[in-house]
Amino acid sequence: MKIIQLFAISLLSLSPLMAPIAAQPSYAAAAKKETVKEAPRQKMLGAETFTLSNGMQVVLVRNTRAPVITQMVWYKVGAADEQSGKTGLAHFLEHLMFKGSDNVPPGELSKRVRALGGNDNAFTSQDYTAYFQSIAVQHLETVMQMESDRMKSLLIPAEEFEAERQVVLEERRQRTENDPRSHLYEQMRYALFPGHPYATPVIGWEQDIKSLTRQDALDWHKKWYNPANAILVVSGDVTAEALKTVAEKTYGTIPAQKVEKTTFPPINNFPAQTTMTLRDPRIHQPQWVRIYRVPGMIENKADSLAMDVAQEILSGNPSTRLYKSLVVEQKLATGASLGYTGSVRDVGSLSVGISPADTATLKQVEDAYLAEIKKITETGVTETELAEAKKRLQDSAAFARDSLSGPARILGEALSIGATLDDVEYWAYDIQSVTAAQVKDVIQKYIADNRAFVTGYIEVIPPEAPKPATPKTEKK
Repeated sequence: MKIIQLFAISLLSLSPLMAPIAAQPSYAAAAKKETVKEAPRQKMLGAETFTLSNGMQVVLVRNTRAPVITQMVWYKVGAADEQSGKTGLAHFLEHLMFKGSDNVPPGELSKRVRALGGNDNAFTSQDYTAYFQSIAVQHLETVMQMESDRMKSLLIPAEEFEAERQVVLEERRQRTENDPRSHLYEQMRYALFPGHPYATPVIGWEQDIKSLTRQDALDWHKKWYNPANAILVVSGDVTAEALKTVAEKTYGTIPAQKVEKTTFPPINNFPAQTTMTLRDPRIHQPQWVRIYRVPGMIENKADSLAMDVAQEILSGNPSTRLYKSLVVEQKLATGASLGYTGSVRDVGSLSVGISPADTATLKQVEDAYLAEIKKITETGVTETELAEAKKRLQDSAAFARDSLSGPARILGEALSIGATLDDVEYWAYDIQSVTAAQVKDVIQKYIADNRAFVTGYIEVIPPEAPKPATPKTEKK
């Protein structure tokens, strides 16, 4: 199962740039100028939504290009909802959800989906857990029956539980323990979010995974996996009327249940700066990394929109600021990227990674990066940069509309973290209103003046110089 890392995932809208209506020319000196009218707000997806009697929200994005659908069920619970000593439980249960329910034997759900020509999977983040199937529209009720069955009657055979624990432990070994860079990033996030659930890895700490019990998993499912804590998002060739009929028949029969809400603790800010240095013989390419703690879209929507644009200006493509300056012009680096993660329930993050060229040091690329940031705080960004960044964002978002699963993924993630349908539908319109002054302001506040960051230095261990050969003496 794929774990979604909270790096560089921005909320996307699905429409091209909307230009304002131009004013009419004046033909007489005394004539009054026409008022420039702003283009009306337009919904980009045209999503339809309704709520079942048990509290389950259902969202539909119609796409009639082909007789196929994607069904996604998003549970508003993730690794951030775990208790101390139980880390990794949200992700572990994601695995166990494929181990059978009252009417579906272990492993059978995926087999049936593949036999019908579809595909399925699931993923876990700090803030949500999601399950999906993409399949021909005539099989919609079949997959909804199986998905609703494991929502209401998950079975976890003891032997399946222990076998899957070993799968998860091996996943952690492959992705983290055997990858020194991932190990460092895990430590950096732990230091960036002291005392906060976002400090723990989604997959969990090894000692916690080893101590989790079958009852822990059953209790987690009972507490969080219920209709009032879930969102059904369907994208494809089906009408709202037909979808509602099937949804009521499947998910609508599951009893309503009271939902708890996790309260996140405040994060302590420490005066000392945190730096980490990793030296490992498996590292062959040095890298400079910095992760900042910044607002997410739920905490501060206006600044989050400006951060989306700032990210695009700094690192949208090879012609934007960081890559162009450090790689193309100064030739100090072989790669430079910056990513903003704002689609979170609580605090967001901004990550920077730069790989120095053979002729440069980590300190040189760090100084060059800070110099680029300083330029923006002193002179701002140009109107050309601003316009091009907005257009790239909105163009890429427009392409997502052509995808079957893209709209379901975008809407599900947004609604799961506490955003609204309007936040998605009018994102293109809202991004258009971001100004150069706002971009300069968020770069000043959250990068230049921000002391809430952790810096990582990934260094290559130089090979040992060969020892001089011991001179041989011949006996006569």
